[in-house]
Amino acid sequence: MRTRITELFGIEHPIILAPMGGVAGGPLAAAVTKAGGLGLIGCGYGDPKAGYGSVQWIDDQFDSAGNQKVGAGFISWSLARRPELLDRVLDRGTDPLFLSFGDPAPFIPKIRGAGRRLILQVASLAEAREAARHGPDVIVAQGTEAGGHGAARRTLFTLLPEVVDAVHPIPVLAAGGVSDGRGLAAALMLGAEGALVGTRLFASQEAFGSEAMKARIVESTGDDTIRTRIFDVIRRLDWPEGYTGRAIANRFSRTWHGREDALAAGLASEESRYWKARDDGDVETTVLFAGEGVGLIRDFPIAAEIVARMVRDAEAIISAASGRLA
Repeated sequence: MRTRITELFGIEHPIILAPMGGVAGGPLAAAVTKAGGLGLIGCGYGDPKAGYGSVQWIDDQFDSAGNQKVGAGFISWSLARRPELLDRVLDRGTDPLFLSFGDPAPFIPKIRGAGRRLILQVASLAEAREAARHGPDVIVAQGTEAGGHGAARRTLFTLLPEVVDAVHPIPVLAAGGVSDGRGLAAALMLGAEGALVGTRLFASQEAFGSEAMKARIVESTGDDTIRTRIFDVIRRLDWPEGYTGRAIANRFSRTWHGREDALAAGLASEESRYWKARDDGDVETTVLFAGEGVGLIRDFPIAAEIVARMVRDAEAIISAASGRLA
């Protein structure tokens, strides 16, 4: 399966690992690249309390990726507070760099000056047009179906072709609910050159996260997910206005969703309970970011099997489609 994305990055399959903070570390990124896609390490917030994203953590993850070619992803508004993290990945020769959620402009001169390729993620047509003015190599159109953080504005099915038309000739990746070959085939038919895959690869052997978390992904459906701010409130993450996170609902979300002010007022007592629950692997309390595509996930095998299945099924669907024409 050849697209402009496979040609740009010299890969076999148009599947890019979403740089999920705390999930997409060196082992998973390397496994996706080795399987013929492109792995991106999620460098997160650079917050030691979160357990990932420090300079040492970044070194450890790139070391664990070995000789596999992997890129890195950052949250733009957070990176502004920890610019040394970008310096570190550039020093390591990392390519490409993925930026989302915030103004990427302050970081682009340094990325381009180092001769690296740039991927920018957007959640609306206006953001796509603004991103195109920065001249990225790739734009990602993220629908509200996506797991983790995003802007609850547009669904992928309509956003994607609009973005493709608006930013031509920049190649576009589809993100949000792409969990099997049907999603990949649909994205290609809507004009994408490939897919950014998150939740489906979270449910893999190489992804960071407990077996209990991956089992919860397998047993959930899209109806079980919710967009909420409460997991940011409890973790004291001051995301900009308009962004929420899609996660699998649990006891914590059922208790506090819609009561964000009460949660913020009670942080002194609730925060310690939350972090203890996270350390204990309590999936009824800790956040489990996942997209609406969870209902299509039935297992958590090795990443190579996931990539192979998606490509094989997408090829079969696209091939069979011609038989439906009179």
